Parts: sequence; structure tokens; C-alpha cells
Amino acid sequence: MDPLRAASGIAAAGLEAQSTRLRIAAENVANARSTGNTPGADPYARKTVQFSAELDRALGASTVRIKSLGRDRAPFQTEYDPGNPAADASGQVKMPNVNTLLEMADMREAGRSYEANLQMIKQARSMVAMTIDLLRS
Repeated sequence: MDPLRAASGIAAAGLEAQSTRLRIAAENVANARSTGNTPGADPYARKTVQFSAELDRALGASTVRIKSLGRDRAPFQTEYDPGNPAADASGQVKMPNVNTLLEMADMREAGRSYEANLQMIKQARSMVAMTIDLLRS
């Protein structure tokens, strides 16, 4: 198998996985205060991403894939807000199980991983260009 194609394929799979991870973390942050519509209704539940390593037979190498998108089963917190339409009889509102600080850290890590994969593709292209230049000489 062509090493350039394998390296680019592995990095491309990483780009796709980290892009999904960034999208899910951004969605979680955007919904960090989204309550239910009716009293006692469940609010937005934090989404999670699970990765797996899979053998890509065409590349002859292991790549990362999205194994599943799920929902965090952590309990919802409650806040006292009797004026909220989602408040129950005691004025308590179920709030999403999203920790904004955790999501921002996840977004930062995913962004760095995305950039590392992008640099891998750039380096592979640069090496091919240098090889072609050497062959022309």
C-alpha cells in the first residue's frame, strides 16, 4: 500500500472524527440552559461521542471511526425558578446535565487533534512534492 495514501487516509479519518466531536461539544454548549417545555419535563440531555479503532482494509491500517453517538445518563440538576414554564409545583426546574467547562475543554482538545491531523496531511503532501522535485533533478 502507498504510504502517502495510508497516512492521508488515517489523518482524514481523524479529521472526520474530531469534526464530529467538535460539533457535538458545540451543540452541548448551545443547549446548556435548554429546559423542558412543560412542568417536570426533561431538559436537553448532554450528547456524547464514542470512538473506535477499525482496520481499513483499503489502506491496510487502523483508523479512528465514530462508534456511537449517545446521551449522557448523568442526573439532571434542579434550580429554583418558579417563573419558568418548566417549573414543577414546588418551583424546581430540571436543568441539562451539561458542564460548560468540560465541554469547552473537550472542544479545545478536539481542535488540537483536528489541527494535528491537518498537519499530517500537509506534511505528507510536502514530502511527495519534495520527492517529485528530487526525481526531476
